[in-house]
Amino acid sequence: MSDTPRVALFVTCLADLFRPSVGFAAVKLLEEAGCTVEVPRAQTCCGQPAYNSGDKADARGVAEVAIRAFEGYDYVVAPSGSCAAMIRKHYPELFADDPVWGPKANELATRTFELVSFLTDVRGMEKVVASFDGSVTYHDSCSGLRELGIREQPRKLLASMDGLKLKEMAESDICCGFGGTFAVKYADISNKMVTKKTGHVEETEADLLVAGDLGCLMNMAGKLKREGKATKVRHVAELLAGMTDQPAIGEKGGGARKAKDPARS
Repeated sequence: MSDTPRVALFVTCLADLFRPSVGFAAVKLLEEAGCTVEVPRAQTCCGQPAYNSGDKADARGVAEVAIRAFEGYDYVVAPSGSCAAMIRKHYPELFADDPVWGPKANELATRTFELVSFLTDVRGMEKVVASFDGSVTYHDSCSGLRELGIREQPRKLLASMDGLKLKEMAESDICCGFGGTFAVKYADISNKMVTKKTGHVEETEADLLVAGDLGCLMNMAGKLKREGKATKVRHVAELLAGMTDQPAIGEKGGGARKAKDPARS
């Protein structure tokens, strides 16, 4: 493998549709880590919604598209613990009995990483060049924490930022209530969970809430906004890349802002 690995960025559905700045932040961080970054046009969803709903046939169809789209790259990196976990942990399960697609799924799984984990664990990044004059609290998203072991990696990079003060919230590792389709199927339970979560966020008096999964962030940002709270919400990649000039998640203008595409294949 070259000293400059060729990385395919898996943008993810939520980043593509609701927060493109997360994708651009990921490109910036990956390039700072010495990678050549491409965004394959053939990529779609990872198949997680169908898989979690028990629709394995459709999940397999979507997964096959992803497997083909990411062939030939040294690594596949996603700014999402849940999407990366779907490929790393569940693609091999999805194709376990398939002699054709099973080996392909297993091979892709070995090359796929969540963004911050890739930066620290694979590329050895110990600090970022960005700074932030304020306090931050971090939410540990379920898939990243429990399926990929992501906890210290984001905190390590956040601690390297000049001016940033990290304020740990109580129960940072407890679910925010999003859980993909869970928030739709069990809305009342989800609301109680996110109410407790935003209460812990407010207790820290942090200026900014960050996490590694947009689903969690959109859920918590929506609740904070409905409660009239002042805490801003951003994806951790935006903060680490120093890309905090646009409105935060949930603020007017903080949605799907169009920009020139990064390098694509």
